[in-house]
Amino acid sequence: MYLEEVKNIVADVLSLGDARNTMTASSGLLGSIPELDSMAVVTLITALEEHFGIVVEDDEISASTFETLGSLAAFVQEKLGE
Repeated sequence: MYLEEVKNIVADVLSLGDARNTMTASSGLLGSIPELDSMAVVTLITALEEHFGIVVEDDEISASTFETLGSLAAFVQEKLGE
């Protein structure tokens, strides 16, 4: 799974610093991290697209995708066809 890579991208985009060390697959994202506002979601999607070479369509984005770090990593894995 791509959990570590996604975690590092999330932590970098949101400037979470050492908080990345305590993040797990069940760590909440949307609604749990104040830094993850609507603009940060767009920046995060762009960073994921660039890092993994994927394209995320508008209709693929939902709150459930950004519910936890694990759900976001699973989304990336699905986009990569794995």
